[in-house]
Amino acid sequence: MSSLEDLIPIVNKLQDLVFNTIGTDTIDLPQVVVVGSQSCGKSSVLENIVGKDFLPRGTGIVTRRPLILQLINLPFEASSSLDDASDSISSMQTSRRPEEWAEFLHVPGRKFYDFSEVRREIENDTVRIAGNNKGINKQPINLKIFSPHVLNLTLVDLPGLTKIPIGDQPTDIERQTRSLILEYINKPNSIILAVSPANVDLVNSESLKLARQVDPQGRRTIGVLTKLDLMDHGTNAIDILSGRVYPLKLGFIGVVNRSQQDIQINKSLPDALKAEQEFFRTHPAYRNISYRCGTQFLAKSLNNTLMAHIREKLPDIKARLNTLMGQTQQELASYGEPQFAGSENRGILVLQLMTRFATNFIASIDGTSSDISLKELCGGARIYYIYNDVFGTSLNAINPTANLSVLDIRTAIRNSTGPRPSLFVPELAFDLLVKPQIRLLDPPSQRCVELVYEELMKICHNCGGSELSRYPKLQSKIIEVVSDLLRERLGPTSKYVESLIAIQRAYINTKHPNFLGAAAAMSSILSSRQDKEKKAREAQRKLERMEVKKAVFGANGVSDSVPESGGKPSPSLPSSAPGEGESRHHHHHHHARSGSMSMSVSLAEASTNAAAGPSSSASKDSFLNFFFSKDQHAQQSAMLSQVNGIKHNSHSSDYLGISNVASSSGAVTPSDQHRSSHHGRHSDASDDASYLSKEFEQFGIPSSQTEEASLSEREQLESELIRRLISSYFGIVRETIQDQVPKAVMHLLVNFCKETIQNRLVSELYKDSLFDELLKEDAALAQERIKCEKMLRTYTEAARIINEVV
Repeated sequence: MSSLEDLIPIVNKLQDLVFNTIGTDTIDLPQVVVVGSQSCGKSSVLENIVGKDFLPRGTGIVTRRPLILQLINLPFEASSSLDDASDSISSMQTSRRPEEWAEFLHVPGRKFYDFSEVRREIENDTVRIAGNNKGINKQPINLKIFSPHVLNLTLVDLPGLTKIPIGDQPTDIERQTRSLILEYINKPNSIILAVSPANVDLVNSESLKLARQVDPQGRRTIGVLTKLDLMDHGTNAIDILSGRVYPLKLGFIGVVNRSQQDIQINKSLPDALKAEQEFFRTHPAYRNISYRCGTQFLAKSLNNTLMAHIREKLPDIKARLNTLMGQTQQELASYGEPQFAGSENRGILVLQLMTRFATNFIASIDGTSSDISLKELCGGARIYYIYNDVFGTSLNAINPTANLSVLDIRTAIRNSTGPRPSLFVPELAFDLLVKPQIRLLDPPSQRCVELVYEELMKICHNCGGSELSRYPKLQSKIIEVVSDLLRERLGPTSKYVESLIAIQRAYINTKHPNFLGAAAAMSSILSSRQDKEKKAREAQRKLERMEVKKAVFGANGVSDSVPESGGKPSPSLPSSAPGEGESRHHHHHHHARSGSMSMSVSLAEASTNAAAGPSSSASKDSFLNFFFSKDQHAQQSAMLSQVNGIKHNSHSSDYLGISNVASSSGAVTPSDQHRSSHHGRHSDASDDASYLSKEFEQFGIPSSQTEEASLSEREQLESELIRRLISSYFGIVRETIQDQVPKAVMHLLVNFCKETIQNRLVSELYKDSLFDELLKEDAALAQERIKCEKMLRTYTEAARIINEVV
């Protein structure tokens, strides 16, 4: 059991316990925090309370670190006995040391009897932590003063508020100081001692302004007015001290400190305290309230207020301690128990950790893990996405005939027939053309294997858990073993997937029930050609009508409609001279026919090329490079152009389905005359092909699209037939590969690793010689556990001390 007077020493004991073990006040113990602007007299107030000169003095900012000052009242007899006990080692000395001394927390075991040495130690330790400049530091200085002339108090002296940085002070010195002060006075268990000079208007008090931010109702703020003796004559602070200007629950207390002149002449503090009492007793304005003014009254008020505050906050402190103890126990449990001492127990621990890793690995793939990410796909869901979205999309994006030009298909057909002309499309040509196309399925399939392997590696690195992270050596070894297992299975899986493609290329099954077949493909080609010819004739008739209308309107300058059935002008049009009319009509009719035929050739050619597939210029490597070298390909292409270039002029328009109206009536158009004369002048096939390309380019058709025009109608039918058969068979193979590759990956890679991971870990790592190395804890984690254990012991001891209070 403890009395009320023992509350402050108990709190001091708790404070020492917390700072010695933890370094910071995590319990939020009750204390008096002194706040004021620079040169407002804070240090003088503290020295008057202690009765000793022990604080640094000077110009500018002097207090640059928080000073936690514990005043411990020590009766004379007790102080003598303690002093004699401390001097037992030096019993040879005959003189007894003084009854007052100071101790620093950072210098344990040393007592300072000379308070000028206390000042020097404060200055030296400030420079050691905060540096030589005028910057501040948050690390506090803990100072205890034992004396029979002090009351039990805990005071915190903070740096004074400053506005303008001077010297080598940081530019944000005001922000740093304000932040440090708010950190202390924000604590609800702190009592704020707001010091303000009386010779400055109270509305400009920075200390009261800060106190109001954290204590708007003034329940835990004590106001202190200094420099009352320096006020202008005829003025006083009686209204402020009476609480009529700025009301505070704990009120205002006036004090008179030593002036700078008193300090220079070394006026003692006892003399200064007597002068202070005399000032209040004799002053006409303050003599009626002199009993509640002065340093002695301030110290007694602080002592009573702090004891009452401690008693009021004890339940909160106990609850805070219980909360901290629970949190610390949970944190300590998260670090786990220290490693086992016996070899048998170490083996059990290694086996448990490996089993837990294998279980987490399998659960991540199966989707039964309790630790599932909500941000992205992972584990088995990611593998499913690879199979159905990534792999399936890449297969469907393949065009089976993208790299096959018309000339490639024609060359393959001719090479497969040999010296004899063929009656039907040779099946060997289809085999030669479809096998390289099936090989296009290999890169997406191999990429699917790689993506699944990468996902399994990601699972391996993420399923260790916090318990396994305690042993970095064991964790790295487990990941290494599983990574080796995955790499071992990557090769066989990749080879098997490659063999699936090779199996499809080994035998072309044209009897597959889903294969289109030659008859169905030919029927589809003829049907599509009829539709194209019908559309081409309709487009030609529309163009002819438009040309006739344009010719008639241009000749007569009128906008009357032209009949649908012919190109003759309507009877309402004005007539011209016979000869002139016939000549003009013949001239425009000639241009209308020639223009419409050229445009219809362009439309029909574009339609045919769209049905036949991409041109040879769309692919970088010709299909002929698969069978021949580049030189042989060039020679064969030149030979084919010579053979087919001459008969192109006589067959191209017939094949395109264009019916020339002028030719059917027996007339020869200027366009035909021009072509025949041009053919007569250029008999070489290469020149004729060059001319034909220029003719097509005039109508917007690229020269690369003229390859199909150099083929006969039979060759074009055969090329289109082969192209459709390749697309049909490629679709069958693609569907098979899309089904077989995921199954192969699951069997050879995913499921195999799931079934063998436990056995592989045990066979590789469950060895007595490896236990010591594998179970070496992380040094940082072990240090955190030690720190946590120390904190838990501190909180337990603090709870025991508080429980002794009545």
